[in-house]
Amino acid sequence: MEVHIEEKQSFTVIGKMGQGLSSKSTEWIPKLWQEANQNFSEISNLAKKDSAGNLIGIWGAMSDVSERFERWTEQGKYLAGCEVLDDSVAPNGWTKWVIPSYKFAVMKCNQNTYRDKFKYMVNEYIPNHNYSIVGAVHEYYNPFEEIGDLNLYFPIERIYDK
Repeated sequence: MEVHIEEKQSFTVIGKMGQGLSSKSTEWIPKLWQEANQNFSEISNLAKKDSAGNLIGIWGAMSDVSERFERWTEQGKYLAGCEVLDDSVAPNGWTKWVIPSYKFAVMKCNQNTYRDKFKYMVNEYIPNHNYSIVGAVHEYYNPFEEIGDLNLYFPIERIYDK
């Protein structure tokens, strides 16, 4: 399975935010995407775009319930949105998060392979490469890729043997 390591500076996402049980995420997260997609025109002018005017990226950003960008426990928060200019102000009904700078282990998947690839990263790739996960995992949807394809961004740090 192909994994690449990427250093990413902090970035800003505005989206529709929800909180729920981790075990029920497949029930409450799709509703956030539906709401974000239906109302995208409210934030489209804030979205980061490339030189051709295309969106830079759509994010499913995650955080612990205290919004410290820690990993989910029994509950978590999810922000369905897009990357925006850092000085953007979230309109009423939208939430703005500034995702911290991290080194990420990134793996491509789709809705059918999501669970297996997530488990592979957590249980095999990350520990076998002497890394630990140091925050919440984020989903990146590249507008130029097939619908349903995404990249999982695992924030990592090297574990040093003493």
